[in-house]
Amino acid sequence: MKRLVLKVGGSELDRPGFVDELVEALKVLARDNEIVLVHGGGKAIARLQEQLHLEPRFVEGLRVTDDASLDVAEMVLSGLVNKRLVAKLVSAGTSALGLSGVDAGLLRVVQLEHPTGSLGWVGEIATTDPTLLHTLLAARTIPVISPISLGLDGHTYNVNADHAATALCCALPADELTFVTNVPGVLSGRQGECFPALSPQQTETLIAEGTINGGMIPKVRSALSATAQGVKRVRITNLAGLATGDGTCFRAA
Repeated sequence: MKRLVLKVGGSELDRPGFVDELVEALKVLARDNEIVLVHGGGKAIARLQEQLHLEPRFVEGLRVTDDASLDVAEMVLSGLVNKRLVAKLVSAGTSALGLSGVDAGLLRVVQLEHPTGSLGWVGEIATTDPTLLHTLLAARTIPVISPISLGLDGHTYNVNADHAATALCCALPADELTFVTNVPGVLSGRQGECFPALSPQQTETLIAEGTINGGMIPKVRSALSATAQGVKRVRITNLAGLATGDGTCFRAA
């Protein structure tokens, strides 16, 4: 039985019908695999900030998380998005439990330093304690994890969901980290064909050539970062590829 960490972003969760398709895919996958699901929720956070008339602030393109913005992130990630995912899974007959990085000290962080200014309550992962996850996986329960995490100073912080998924994959350890997207993998541009595997050097060449562009660039960089940190196998795929094992795999240099 393999142990898999899956990361799903807020953009995918916003797509009509995606959550229902995800739940069906996880229901099948959970029969023969132990699964940890890490999720984001960027668009939902932005919507609630707008409704509350909170003006977003940025430092060199990076969003600043002030006190009010952290409250919104916690409400959306650990509340709205997390519990809706758990509700869908449980309703489909799959055992699931919603957590955040705060619970049981799962993810402990320090404030992320940025050379040009403070990003506020944005955390960088310092330590990981997967003890609770081992208990849940042994009970055939899917942990559904929000990346809100606990600082070593006792304050809560927002953490990049890709970073949270990578840290958990290393700490468990898991056999594979999969970034679930809306495309079948990294496309070659030739009739929509998908690269089955890429090395770091090949990936950087494809970025320089423009074959990898737009929103795929941060995805592949997250995949490469995970391999560099010791994750055995990292994959970018969509829901169909999640079921069949297809997609683009990344390996260390």
